Amino acid sequence: MREYLLTLCITAAVTYLLTGPVRKFAIVAGAMPEIRARDVHREPTPRLGGIAMFFGLCAGLLVADHLTNLNQVFETSNEPRALLSGAALIWLIGVLDDKFEIDALIKLGGQMIAAGVMVVQGLTILWLPIPGVGSVALTQWQGTLLTVALVVITINAVNFVDGLDGLAAGMVCIAATAFFLYAYRIWYSYGIEAAAPATLFSAILMGMCLGFLPHNMHPARIFMGDSGSMLIGLVLAAGAISITGQVDPDALNLYVGSEKEAVHQTVPVYIPLLLPLTIIAVPAADLILAIVRRTWRGQSPFAADRGHLHHRLLEIGHSHSRAVLIMYFWSALIAFGALAYSVNSASMWIVLGVVFLSAVGLLLLLLPRFTPRVPRWMERFVPPRYRRRGSVAALSPEASTPASAADQPVTADDRAPVVSGVAGVNGATAIGPRSRLADRRKAGTR
Repeated sequence: MREYLLTLCITAAVTYLLTGPVRKFAIVAGAMPEIRARDVHREPTPRLGGIAMFFGLCAGLLVADHLTNLNQVFETSNEPRALLSGAALIWLIGVLDDKFEIDALIKLGGQMIAAGVMVVQGLTILWLPIPGVGSVALTQWQGTLLTVALVVITINAVNFVDGLDGLAAGMVCIAATAFFLYAYRIWYSYGIEAAAPATLFSAILMGMCLGFLPHNMHPARIFMGDSGSMLIGLVLAAGAISITGQVDPDALNLYVGSEKEAVHQTVPVYIPLLLPLTIIAVPAADLILAIVRRTWRGQSPFAADRGHLHHRLLEIGHSHSRAVLIMYFWSALIAFGALAYSVNSASMWIVLGVVFLSAVGLLLLLLPRFTPRVPRWMERFVPPRYRRRGSVAALSPEASTPASAADQPVTADDRAPVVSGVAGVNGATAIGPRSRLADRRKAGTR
């Protein structure tokens, strides 16, 4: 465990320290696109944060290769090299997209090629443990197609959810934490060495996200861009592929009997098919809803819009930070709920806890819909959001004083997005002023 923690800390430190210089490089390189209709931020912000995350990945793998116990992962398995090869290719495609806005179909082809590179080097699904059937061996083509599909789906799910400051990095970090605990239990408790690569990948992924989050929390000073979102999506998929299709469920030796009975009874402990899906449940749901929504309107599935889950949260009245925290909550509930079920599936307390937390999550989602109003005689003692509109100005001490220049009504020109390159925006200076104007536009409008 100490070596995993050391690898995590080194990855996080390298990512954190490199993000500042990468931000300055992105400004100089002009990787600061103008504000688009679907964007939530109002000031041009540099991208290319994936550069720092990629070097954090390289640093984590390099440190792990020189540690006593983790070095065995590199000696007995080619999966770390396969991950690095696929990550380098997908990262390069992401950097080009952050700078030049390449076509969506080209990115899709690059994602498939990156997955194919990992398959060629051994990171692939060999068999599927199916409850009630047993371990089903896959042919080379079946394993390749299933691996490529899982990689592409995971990459695009993470990419789709990257719409608010700190959202994608935080959700992937939560999923990686749950997956690390699960993989470490399989590797350490049951002595299955085939689970060690997935444990290492999860620890490095946590470090990449934790190192980048301080720079990306609202208001973000840099975005990870496609170079970062596709990269962490690929690393997340690589861990799921490694432990889903490489670890034989019969090797757990938990039950005596036929292989069919063993697979059926060890599903709560192993969860070979469910856990890789639960860790990306929220991004995958957003991806499916986006595809259905766009095709229903007659648009391309790759056409961008403002109908994602995080846009919906902003539309019903949540603040930027609260919308991100709600998405964190649901990701943690699904990931750690599946993890708890894998440890003890017979406990009714786990089910009741998940149901209770789900109710709390629904209450948080609907919170802006309930804005109680108090009697007029109590309006002086409550926050302004609970007062009637006509009473806010009357109760304000500044209502009787002359308006200064800063208090004048905001015109349409004042609300226009700041042009890239102007001093004072997020991407131009480290301590420049930030816009305090709230964007009241509804989702889907311009």
